[in-house]
Amino acid sequence: MRLFVSVKPRSRHESVKKIDDTHLVVAVKESPVQGRANDAVIQALAKFFDIAPSRFCIRSGQGGRKKIIEVS
Repeated sequence: MRLFVSVKPRSRHESVKKIDDTHLVVAVKESPVQGRANDAVIQALAKFFDIAPSRFCIRSGQGGRKKIIEVS
């Protein structure tokens, strides 16, 4: 399954908002330095879907706010 994620780094509150079945908006407190925001996004999605973080993989958008994340 592929998820299309818009990330909001340096947010006051962490949240995952579902737009439709494959589009999400994820707000994380971490700043986008040294991949910290990417790690926080994976953790937030894992908690939201109740799936292990190791099953998520960022396929596109490592350095941007728009990401394509694949769930195995």
